[in-house]
Amino acid sequence: MRNKNGISRGSKCGPVHRNRKRQERWLKREEGWTKRDEGWTLIEILIGITIVLILMTSIGVMVVGNVDRARQATARDHIGAFDLALDSYLFACGQYPTEEQGLRALVEKPILSPVPAGWSGPYLKVLKIPADPWGNPYEYKNPGPGGLPYGIRCFGADGIEGGEDKNRDIVSWEIDQ
Repeated sequence: MRNKNGISRGSKCGPVHRNRKRQERWLKREEGWTKRDEGWTLIEILIGITIVLILMTSIGVMVVGNVDRARQATARDHIGAFDLALDSYLFACGQYPTEEQGLRALVEKPILSPVPAGWSGPYLKVLKIPADPWGNPYEYKNPGPGGLPYGIRCFGADGIEGGEDKNRDIVSWEIDQ
């Protein structure tokens, strides 16, 4: 039943108010809601933040391990590219670059003796020899270890000879094994 103002009287839900907020508050009171039920407590927020931090930490540890493996793979790829370029240099010039000429002979014609007459480089598609993934120069030896014609070494993350895991040396004479 409605009066002349359109307000319903006697319904189960109570009076219908023109003021919508007042009606919502009345319904919440009838259902047993209080202001405490309307938001997040500080404890709930802290628990949520803690869960997110734990997840981010575990993901971060996995990513760091993958970054180290990716850097080692990049160093192996660089050494593989140097191997191919050195073979091309050998076919064009009749010998590998000397240790003094170094890997730089792959991108610009050597000026140190013996200057190769058949140099037709550059043998790499870069303007200069890249540093290893940790920013250190690659070591080029001619002759290489164990009777090999040359050897290329990356010293790993620590930049010094030897080491394990991410500090392990990456060398041309062990890559194919």
